Amino acid sequence: MERRTLLMASLGTTLSVTAWSAAPIDVEVWKDPQCGCCKDWVAHLRGHGFRVQVHDGGNPAVRQRMGLPESLASCHTARVNGYVIEGHVPAREIQRLLREKPRALGLAVPGMPVGSPGMDGPAYGGRKDRFDVLLVTPDQRTRVYQTYP
Repeated sequence: MERRTLLMASLGTTLSVTAWSAAPIDVEVWKDPQCGCCKDWVAHLRGHGFRVQVHDGGNPAVRQRMGLPESLASCHTARVNGYVIEGHVPAREIQRLLREKPRALGLAVPGMPVGSPGMDGPAYGGRKDRFDVLLVTPDQRTRVYQTYP
C-alpha cells in the first residue's frame, strides 16, 4: 500500500491525499515453451496489472487436476484465486470473475479464436472472430459469461 502527497503549487496550497493501490493479483500459467500466442496472452495479463508466474509445460495435467473438461482445452491453462482460466480469456473477464466470485471452476475460451488476447497480433491482419468466454460450473457445465463479436 502506498501513501501519496499532492502539491498544488499553482494554488499555493498543499493537499494531502491518501491513495491505496491494490496489490497485484497473482496468476500462475502453464503453457507450451514454444507457443508465441501464450507469451502474448501473458503479456496481455501483465499489461492489465496481473503478476504472472509462467511454467513451461504441464497444462494438460493442471487442467485435469482442476477438473476442467478436455473439450474446453486450449494452449495454456492458468490458476487465479482458486479458479481455472483456460485459453485466451480477456483480462477484463478475469477481473470480473474475481469481483463477482461466482460458484464456478473458472472461465474458458476453447480453441484459439483469432482476435482474442494473444491471438490478435499483426500476423492476423486485424481480423477478429466472434468468440464466447464460458463460465464453467463445478459440475463441468458451461454457460456464456461474455460474448466478443
